[in-house]
Amino acid sequence: MDIDAAKDNFTKYLRSGNYRITPERFQVLESVLKNEGHFDADGLFLQLKSSGSKVSRATVYNTLELLQDCGLISKYRFGENHSRYEKAFGRPHHDHLICLECGDIIEFVSDKLTKIQTDVCRENEFKSQSSTLQIFGTCKKCQEEE
Repeated sequence: MDIDAAKDNFTKYLRSGNYRITPERFQVLESVLKNEGHFDADGLFLQLKSSGSKVSRATVYNTLELLQDCGLISKYRFGENHSRYEKAFGRPHHDHLICLECGDIIEFVSDKLTKIQTDVCRENEFKSQSSTLQIFGTCKKCQEEE
């Protein structure tokens, strides 16, 4: 992941929407880019606070929305009462298997699903912007424990 490219992308987005360009927003972006996997806003806020940042909880939530709007992160609801996020910038499209027992999230890529989506959109003269597939069930580890 090219951090400079992500910062440039975010700067352009902020300028185009007449949003303020603040150091706090870029602290949130840098923290997001360091995260591996899925994270939630409160966890990110605590991570920033523990590293000495003065960023507010509201700034974290607002910045995550801006980062999602400009395509740098993706937002998901995995059957929980809160949203989770992950980096999208520079990552291939993928979908998720969510274990209802242990909460593990398994990412996968399927060329077959991509082809189906492309075919369905073409047949319906529909221009797709994004998609996500979430399959809820029980992972192999939890099945073996039963």
